[in-house]
Formats: sequence, C-alpha cells, structure tokens
Amino acid sequence: MKVLRRLACQGLILLAICSCAVGPDYRRPEETNITPADWRWKTAEPKDVIPKGEWWEIFHDPVLNGLETKAMADNQNLHVAVARVDEARAAARISRSHFFPELSLDPSFKQERTTGNLPTPVPFNVPSAHISTFSVPFDLNYEADLWGRVRRSFEASHAQAEASIADYQNVLLTLTADVAVNYFLVRVLDVEIAILQRTVELRNASVGILQKRFEVGTISEVDVAQAKTELASAKTDLADTSRQRAETFNALALLCGKAAGSFEIAASPAAVIPATVPSGLPSSLLERRPDIASAERNLAAKNAQIGVARAAFFPALRLTGQAGYLSSDVNKLFSSDSRVWSIGPSVSFPLFNAGRTASEVEQAEAAYQEALAQYRQTVLTAFKEVDDSLAQIVFASKQAEALAEALTASRRTAELVSIRYEAGSVTHLEVMDAERTKLQQELRQTQLQGQRFTASIHLIKALGGGWEVGAPP
Repeated sequence: MKVLRRLACQGLILLAICSCAVGPDYRRPEETNITPADWRWKTAEPKDVIPKGEWWEIFHDPVLNGLETKAMADNQNLHVAVARVDEARAAARISRSHFFPELSLDPSFKQERTTGNLPTPVPFNVPSAHISTFSVPFDLNYEADLWGRVRRSFEASHAQAEASIADYQNVLLTLTADVAVNYFLVRVLDVEIAILQRTVELRNASVGILQKRFEVGTISEVDVAQAKTELASAKTDLADTSRQRAETFNALALLCGKAAGSFEIAASPAAVIPATVPSGLPSSLLERRPDIASAERNLAAKNAQIGVARAAFFPALRLTGQAGYLSSDVNKLFSSDSRVWSIGPSVSFPLFNAGRTASEVEQAEAAYQEALAQYRQTVLTAFKEVDDSLAQIVFASKQAEALAEALTASRRTAELVSIRYEAGSVTHLEVMDAERTKLQQELRQTQLQGQRFTASIHLIKALGGGWEVGAPP
C-alpha cells in the first residue's frame, strides 16, 4: 500500500507538471481584410420556408428528387469520402490513445537445462539442472506529456477528422448540384429536341408542297433546293442535340452510380421554368461552406503541428514498470512469495541533432502559413462564386425578358413573310430566313432557361447548400 500511495502522489505531481503545452494556441484568423464591408448583392434575409437540407426540393420535381436519392446512395466518390471520414476518425482515436498508459499482459513459460561445466575461476563444479520458469507479468509503458506533444498531436488529428467531415459535405454538395445541373440540362435538351422535331416535320411538309408547285411550274427549282437545304440543316441539328442528350444522360447515370444505359428517364418536352431562389446573403452564410470549413480545420491542424515540433526541444519522461508473478513451480505461481514488481522512470535529453528539430519547427510554421493563405483564398473564391452566380441570375432574368420580346417579334415576322410569299411579294429565301430566325430565338430561349437553372444551382452550391447559418454537421 505504501508503494501505491507513493506512486499516486508521484502521478499527481506529474499531472500538475503536464499542464503546459508548447506551441501557439489556435485562434481562428480574422477575415476583415478580405470580407467586403458592404456586399452590394445583399438584398434580403434568408427565407425559412425554403428547405434547408434537401435544397433540390425547391424545384418541386419528383424525378429530380429520385435521382438525388439514387446518387446519395450509390455514388462511388461519395463512398470514398465516407471511407476517408472513417479513416480520419480512427487516426484521431489512435492519437487519443497516447494519453493513457500502455498496459499488456505477457504470460510465458520457459524450460531450460543449465550446463555442468560453467567456466569459473573457482574450482567448484555446479551440476547441470532442468529449470522451469512460470511468469505472469503486467507490463506498463507510459510517456508523460510534459510539453503537450501528445495533446498537440491529438488536436491536429482531431482537426483533420473534422476536415474530412467537411470534405465529405463538400463532395455531397458537389454531387447533388451536379445531378441537378445535368438533370435540367437533359430537360432543356428534351425541349430543344421537341422544337427541332417539329421544325423537321414542318420543313418536310413544306418541301412536299414546294415540290408539287415546282412540278406544275408555279415556282422555280431554286425554292425547292432552298427548302431541302433547310430541312437537311434541321435534321443535322436534331441529330447533334440528340447526341448531347445521350452524353448528358450518361453523365447523370455515372453520378447516380449506375452504368451508362442502365436506366432511363422519359423525355419531357414541356418548357421548364426556373424556381425563384432566395438571395439573402449575409457573409456569415459562407462560413457553412464545406470547403471553407475544411480549410479552416486544416489550418487548426497545421497550428497544432507547430507545438508537436517544438516539444522535441524538451526532455521526454518515460515510465516503465512491471508487476506480476514469477515462480519455478506452477502450483506456487500465484502465492504471495511469487509476487514481483519493478518500476523505472527514464528521461531523454535532446543534446545534438545537427539542427533537425529547429528545421522541423520551421517546416511546421511554413506549413501553417501555407494553410492560412489557402484558407483566405478559399474565402475569396467563395465571395467570387456567389457574386458570379447572382450576376448570372440578375442579368439572365433581364436577358430572358428581352429574348421573349424578340421571340414574339420573330414569330410575327415569320407569319407576315409567309403571307407575303403566298401573295407573291417576296421570295422563298426570305421565308426561310424568317423561319430560321424564329427557330434560333426559340432555341435561345430554351437554352437561356437552362442557364438560369444552372445559375440558381450554382448559387445554392456557392452558399454551402441550405440557408441556415451554422457549421456542417
């Protein structure tokens, strides 16, 4: 009992000594020098009615909801990110284990025969013998964390585990955004295909009518040739758009973790209308971006590594001990006379290593500065991406208004030119020009709707997903 009390007192003293940790304590960097004082795009507060987690539900499209569910379940890049989270968490638990003593039970049995001819200066013969040794020892090994090396190591590994979670959230956000972008691109291409198919049908019928008129001699062959040229051009555009749709759908299948061609969604030529996305943008929203969270956690890990490197300048105290039973007779192995114990603290003083420790500290400090610059660059990139997405939404909306007017005018022009052609006032070439302009305006309007969808999704991605302020889970 005296030995135990002495060891307990020594442990308390050692615990008091271990209260210090070398290296700088982590402080989150200030962004006042890179955050805009008055962000000009801040127009409203976030709307709580918008879904915060499954943000794609604002588009009210059950097909998109199903694709997002498939992607989150089967996407292989997401599985890789999950495995990395598990790996980082295990590394943090390994680092935490160094806070505690390492205790092992090492039972052993040894039987040996000694020699009867030992070399000895005294003329005394020791007969040979057979000796059996039974041992049941508990071995203790512990490094006292005098200078916080273990604590800083745990800080670093814990921050890296949190960074891996943020990386997973970033992969998840990128995945769901890519699924939505590709899905709406498929829908836009469906509308374009429907427009081109209708154009091919109308031009094919026009060629038939013009061919009959040419045969009776009311028009020249030039009109028929022009109509056939426009028909072939429309067929070419239809084939190219169908190819784009197939490639985009294959990309969507890959995002959902499926082989290309393994599943299909029915074409939907109905015009798609972009949803209204809230634009309340306090800069604190950007703190939830997974890439910013990951960069900040990596910065904390690099800061802790400085303490790990500096701790190598100081002595290391290790405590080793053993207690158990040792006997030559198994029947007496656990008797009181067979008990043995030993304890032996040791101190290691660093004297000379040719500047290696100082260089390791410099390396850790340089790595911290690198991580700090990367963190600030990530924040700046976040503001740029949000600003770009908002600009796309604002100006695409204005562009859509102007394009709607142009489309209405082109349709009216095509009607008037067709009437004048029937009256013989204009040539068939002017009719083809008017029809071509109307087709181009229809396709441009559809493509612009797709761009507006993409801009809305990129804005949501730039803001880190939902609309609540807080760190990723």
